[in-house]
Amino acid sequence: MLGIDAAFDSGNIVVRHIGGPDDIELSIRKDAHSDFYQWFHFRLCGARGLPCTLRIVDLAGSAYPGGWPNYHAAVSADRQTWTRAPSHYDAKTGNGTLTISIMPESDQLWFAYFAPYSMERHHDLVARIGACPGVAVDCLGHSIEGQTIDRIRLGTGPRQVWLYARQHPGESMAEWWMEGALERLTDPADPIARQLRAKASFHIVPNMNPDGSCRGHLRTNAAGTNLNREWANPSVEKSPEVVGVLAAMQASGVDFAMDVHGDEAIPQVFIAGFEGIPSITDRQLALLTDYKARLGRLTPDFQTRIGYPAAAPGKANLTMSTNAVAERFGCLAMTLEMPFKDNDDLPDPLHGWSPGRSKALGRDCLAALAEIIDDLR
Repeated sequence: MLGIDAAFDSGNIVVRHIGGPDDIELSIRKDAHSDFYQWFHFRLCGARGLPCTLRIVDLAGSAYPGGWPNYHAAVSADRQTWTRAPSHYDAKTGNGTLTISIMPESDQLWFAYFAPYSMERHHDLVARIGACPGVAVDCLGHSIEGQTIDRIRLGTGPRQVWLYARQHPGESMAEWWMEGALERLTDPADPIARQLRAKASFHIVPNMNPDGSCRGHLRTNAAGTNLNREWANPSVEKSPEVVGVLAAMQASGVDFAMDVHGDEAIPQVFIAGFEGIPSITDRQLALLTDYKARLGRLTPDFQTRIGYPAAAPGKANLTMSTNAVAERFGCLAMTLEMPFKDNDDLPDPLHGWSPGRSKALGRDCLAALAEIIDDLR
């Protein structure tokens, strides 16, 4: 029987109409207590061998309408391998409509805005990495709904390195990045990892927003709070996730911080810095420029031509983590952005930007860090 469902971890879709396999109309549920919506994740059943047309409507009011042109939905028959389904966006139809055209070769197909990173996989990652020699795992607090904010610690060096991801839960490529970085850091035969573990102490939070991840949110936690606008004055009522991470940062100090994200509209990998913070120093700016140059040399998936405009002097938004951390600790901080679409500088028509490329970038970001680790502090 033909059907659509999304009652699972990170599921999000509203079924408006199913008139047949070529007449399926859907929409996206908003984040709880919020007007944000863009993330979708659902299963199509009973359409093997049938030409299917799925229309996701009302996208003009989504969080980032600029994310839909030239976007192709992620699709999987086994929830392991994700490719891209032919998709087309028409801003003039149905208040903005993404049309996905596909003929399933199996009884079930899963569709998502990006390859999901489930909470079950998160727990497996924390358990697997936590069992490695020299690794410790603790809890920095609990989410609104009582889930743990897991921190992974490793390394014995004096420089304090913080890596954290999924403040915005729909940006699942960020936790794929974390998986790649953690696998490299715990590889006993990897010389980059050995050097980093000797020179730095790592504090790694693979998922800062477990509630939003489970709920299928794009941008907020269970209270409807955008965590990356809470760093000036977080509260246990609205943003306990930030409260816990920031308290741990205060306890350890911070020499390097990377906040890992995904960008809906820009089809490139780029870094946003902290230009515009009140206490910015030439040293901080030089380190940021140096890090980006080294990462660009290490991987063609990274570039510095395209990104967000830098804030004017003294005008940085200090509610955002990169600005807040750079200002508070006088350290090198940055926001890494990966695309939901493809990387136009190195396109892959079959997979687009993918879990595998996210993991590889995690490894490359560590290699760039190893080249500047002696310059921190």
